[in-house]
Amino acid sequence: MGERKGTNKYYPPDFDPAKHGSLNRYQNSHPLRERARKLSQGILIIRFEMPYNIWCDGCKNHIGMGVRYNAEKKKVGNYYTTPIYRFRMKCHLCVNYIEMQTDPASCDYVIVSGAQRKEERWDMGENEQILTTEHEQKQKLETDSMYRLEHGAADKEKLQKAIPTLSELQEAQGAWKDDFALNSLLRHKFREEKKLIREEEEKDQALLKKTSLDIKLLPETEEDRRLASLLKYRSLESYDERQHKKRLEISNRPWFSRGSDVKIQTPNNSLKNLKIRPKIPSSPVASAVMLGVVRRDSKEGSDRERSVSMAECGQETMEETDRQQQESSEQIQPESAAIQTASNTDTILPEERHPKQPAAFSCLVPDYSDSESES
Repeated sequence: MGERKGTNKYYPPDFDPAKHGSLNRYQNSHPLRERARKLSQGILIIRFEMPYNIWCDGCKNHIGMGVRYNAEKKKVGNYYTTPIYRFRMKCHLCVNYIEMQTDPASCDYVIVSGAQRKEERWDMGENEQILTTEHEQKQKLETDSMYRLEHGAADKEKLQKAIPTLSELQEAQGAWKDDFALNSLLRHKFREEKKLIREEEEKDQALLKKTSLDIKLLPETEEDRRLASLLKYRSLESYDERQHKKRLEISNRPWFSRGSDVKIQTPNNSLKNLKIRPKIPSSPVASAVMLGVVRRDSKEGSDRERSVSMAECGQETMEETDRQQQESSEQIQPESAAIQTASNTDTILPEERHPKQPAAFSCLVPDYSDSESES
């Protein structure tokens, strides 16, 4: 930055080095520009970084450690020969101003106004840390002989209390005294581990090559071994033994089913096993008797010959229904026998699956050509 600024400076024609000395004096400006606008009041604007976490009193928001502000820096006093500086900055979340100053006695920053510190400090004495000697105590040790003697006795008591702890630390460090032996032991351990890792990699590569896989295998665990022991990927019998056993079962199978093992075969049972519903006999064809029509033998006839009483028609209808049921049962018996034979051989012929329909009866149509209505 310095070289760039030096090479890019513009010197006007009326600039006289002997008179002005520098461009800043010629332009009547400070080298720090806007940061030195309050320098006459003893205030310099700097970039201040928050030393710890605080709570703003104006907006009650948390401001974390490390947040930076443009702060006004000024000297407010001395601690012996060390100056004490105060910093004044504006909160970035509200209009509240925060003031902090240095504390050389405790090597810390102290909040003057505008905020509260988030307490995260601890007592060094409670944490058994080494305490710094206060300035007053130093002066007293240098000037007061009795205080120096008492202070020495207190230090000896502290030493006696710390001897067991120091002995344990010395023993722990003594275990690492022989550097060569420890180094040899460590290198031997590393060689054994590398050997085991190399063997595992060789096993993994062999397994991947055998299974034609290209994946990364995870290390084997005890849970994997337990699960693998519970699985069986092949039977106890060989392929030839299973084939021989299957042939024996086929050869020992009876040709015909035994009567004790098989239920009594009936046409209805056979049809039910084959899931074939027996054909329901069709409704009897309307006959001339049912319709109340009589074929005339001659053209001459009385009205009595044309009609039949309802009682006679009902009787003839019952006789006709019984005859049709008897014919259908006689027709189903040979069909069921054929289906039973087909079930024994596990085959059903197409013709037997769809039994032939019984021949339709011829319809009788009354003839009214010679009726008296035409004459």
